[in-house]
Amino acid sequence: MRPRQWVKNLLVVAAPLAAGDLGELDVVAATALAFVAFCLVSSGTYLVNDCADVEADRQHPTKRARPIAAGTLPVRTALVGAAVLGALGLAVAATTGWQLVVLVASYAALMIAYSCRLKHEPVIDLLLVAAGFLMRAVAGGLAAGIPISDWFLLVAGFGSLFVVAGKRYSELHTLGSEAGTRRSLVRYTASYLRFVWSIAAAVTITGYSLWAFENSTSGGAFPWHELSIVPFTAALLRYAVDIDAGTAAEPEDIIWRDRVLQAIGLIWFVVLCLGVVSA
Repeated sequence: MRPRQWVKNLLVVAAPLAAGDLGELDVVAATALAFVAFCLVSSGTYLVNDCADVEADRQHPTKRARPIAAGTLPVRTALVGAAVLGALGLAVAATTGWQLVVLVASYAALMIAYSCRLKHEPVIDLLLVAAGFLMRAVAGGLAAGIPISDWFLLVAGFGSLFVVAGKRYSELHTLGSEAGTRRSLVRYTASYLRFVWSIAAAVTITGYSLWAFENSTSGGAFPWHELSIVPFTAALLRYAVDIDAGTAAEPEDIIWRDRVLQAIGLIWFVVLCLGVVSA
């Protein structure tokens, strides 16, 4: 179920935070339900993924220790658990409205298709994993009934592509294309993946900057939104250091381990909140 990866589901906070509505109790409650729903459903898709990849995982230096690959959790039991988790996730999503149910169900279907077949298709695998991140980012706004701006979608979409391309780059850097643990790596080169995550980072920073300028305060108030561009850019550059070193194969490990990145993220969060409050 990979609880360490549940940190990815905190992306559900992004839309309410960007809209400045996270201080409202009903928004917090809806966002929390979206978080729980994605933790349950994503855990189920992780089980399906590990069942589909059991042979490849046994060749991987770290994934071979996962319960299904190691033989300590039977495939049949894992699939039953995945079905139960998926049903629970949809039930939690239903408490906020049908829109989140549709989004969560679409996420589950997309990730199952990815696990069973599409993860082996170059480019398609990048787009599908990025779409999973984007769905998380949209979920909080959808659950709370908050309109989502075009700039937000642009930043969330290309930011997700930046992370995913960096993940593949690190896997290629660490394992090589012939390791047999991910077939799509055979079709990728380091220069191509560097090209993808470089473009994605540039579009993400540009989109965020345009959003910040559009939401800047008027009347001489301190430009907190514009100032937030600095730590936002610094965070991407810091993460790019890990990508370039080939250590970003597991994004959640960087989030838990990199204290400097955590400090930059905290500064960005505080500055952004000040911008929301002063708006």
